[in-house]
Amino acid sequence: MMLFRKQTTQKLIHHVCGTVAKRWHGGSKVAINAPSIYVSFLQPNGQTKVVDAKVGENFLQVAHRNEIDLEGACEGVCACSTCHGIFPREIFDRLPEASEEEEDMLDMAPGLTETSRLCCQVQVEKYMNGMTITMPKATRNFYVDGHVPKPH
Repeated sequence: MMLFRKQTTQKLIHHVCGTVAKRWHGGSKVAINAPSIYVSFLQPNGQTKVVDAKVGENFLQVAHRNEIDLEGACEGVCACSTCHGIFPREIFDRLPEASEEEEDMLDMAPGLTETSRLCCQVQVEKYMNGMTITMPKATRNFYVDGHVPKPH
């Protein structure tokens, strides 16, 4: 007998005899014609980049699709803190509560704030149109200095 449970942005499969976690690398799949909004990323160098974000994808996917240097070393499975972003208070207050896993990873993020979240765990919603995510000045886990993440 299996019990299925869906969390905010990750899918877990629990077996009665133990736990087997299944996470989808890279986040959810979003239709090419999905509605989109505009969001900005305030980058560590002080430059702001306005990008198109499709409703339903997560912000790590948005960053990678738009060539923003947000690492995501774990490929979006909530196992690192390299996609840490700082959300505006009015948006943060409307987000689903962070999972215990996400909170544990955020504890390792440099520059943590009250409105910090992992971008791989936050999905784009229509009400977020026009918001700005602030990227912290530092991150941990760049496996090669100067590495520029590429979506795959």
